[in-house]
Amino acid sequence: MQPFVLYNSEQRKKVEFVPRKEGHIDMYVCGMTVYDYCHIGHARTVVAFDYINRFLRSQGWKVKYVRNITDIDDKIIKRANENGETISQLTERFIDAMNEDFAKLGCIPPDEAPRATDYIDQMQDMIGNLVNKGTAYPSENGDVYFEVEKFAKYGRLSGRKLEDMQAGASERVDVEVEKKHPFDFVLWKHAKENEPAWASPWGNGRPGWHIECSAMSTCCLGNHFDIHGGGADLTFPHHENEIAQSEASTGEQYVNYWMHAGFINVDGEKMSKSLGNFFTIRDVIEKFHPEVVRYFIVSSHYRSPVNYSDVALKEAKNTLSRFYNSFKTYQQVYGDKTVETLDSALIQRFNNAMCDDFNTPEAIAVLFEVNKELNRTVKEENAEQSAIYYSTLRHMTNILGLVQHNVEDFLKSDIGQEALGLSEEQIADLIQQRVDAKKGKDFAKADEIRQSLLDQGVVLEDTRQGTIWRRAD
Repeated sequence: MQPFVLYNSEQRKKVEFVPRKEGHIDMYVCGMTVYDYCHIGHARTVVAFDYINRFLRSQGWKVKYVRNITDIDDKIIKRANENGETISQLTERFIDAMNEDFAKLGCIPPDEAPRATDYIDQMQDMIGNLVNKGTAYPSENGDVYFEVEKFAKYGRLSGRKLEDMQAGASERVDVEVEKKHPFDFVLWKHAKENEPAWASPWGNGRPGWHIECSAMSTCCLGNHFDIHGGGADLTFPHHENEIAQSEASTGEQYVNYWMHAGFINVDGEKMSKSLGNFFTIRDVIEKFHPEVVRYFIVSSHYRSPVNYSDVALKEAKNTLSRFYNSFKTYQQVYGDKTVETLDSALIQRFNNAMCDDFNTPEAIAVLFEVNKELNRTVKEENAEQSAIYYSTLRHMTNILGLVQHNVEDFLKSDIGQEALGLSEEQIADLIQQRVDAKKGKDFAKADEIRQSLLDQGVVLEDTRQGTIWRRAD
């Protein structure tokens, strides 16, 4: 296994990864709160950790990948009440939708997907431990709070100092009278009327959001594990609070490496429902093939901000189509033949890019070099080299989860495009008419048919195996 470096958000620099257990990586990523369809920002995070997981496994690491599901939350309760359905009906529906959306984006399911409601006992155990240690306290109304001043390292992930945050806190924080400090956060919420609740030593209630992830992650991976990931928006307060409550409870370091995926902006502005620029994954894949969306995400470094726009997605489609067209050209001559021999120099450059904090833009630059060599060797009818470059490119695209669809199906895909107005049978008939015209040396008619099809969004390509067609870009 080649050593790799990653950017540790806590240290604010790239560092070499050292596993807790030789050859093994335990990785926990904060998942969705399932009260609505997942949006393009969720896609950014999940796709990023999917290709990170894929690459690490390709290098021989044994990865245990856990991504939780928050299935009890204020927003879930509110939405279920608005819809007139039970919480379980709402959450099951959106868990199914989430899994469907991420499958379409080519994401491998996590090894475990713990649900918060299955870990209430473990959350209560952790809260009870914190209360017993004096780092958490019950309030008179039944809430239980973590006392941030009892955790000396509070703020180490986000780089915030408690005293600085406290200055002007009255302007920024709703200070409940039962709190000892404005930034104390809730571990257990007392039950309100007509809300789901569980019995506890502090009365009926439900867990706070932060304690959910601490309990699920430590139950699945142990008190101390390798990598914790999520979106950059979770750095504070969610991940900061996870560290505080986990380490105060267990007395151990919680996580060795923190990884955060960057934000997605829409046409230069932060995505938000209030601005009317909020897009679910389903909104986007109605207009663009799901793998185009994946390529758009993969082509940017996972930590960098990304600007979503239709123009950017169209560019992604055109670029991804270049790989599909190269695969098609090879397959027309050699079928889907692969060989075990890969171009070691190009593989090493790809691996070097990915081992440098998963630098996908640099890795994709290597893909383009392989693609160029593949096209050259196919044109030169060099079967041996063509097979090596094709197999090399297949290896790389498989790691990134790209070019995973049938070539013809992808190139003919009509997702987000106007209907052609011609059926496949009609196109095939016109292609045959063109073939007959060329045989009869009526080249004017053949050209007329080609242009007529092009005007209707159909591109013809003459190959050794005959004429094939694809949709125009």
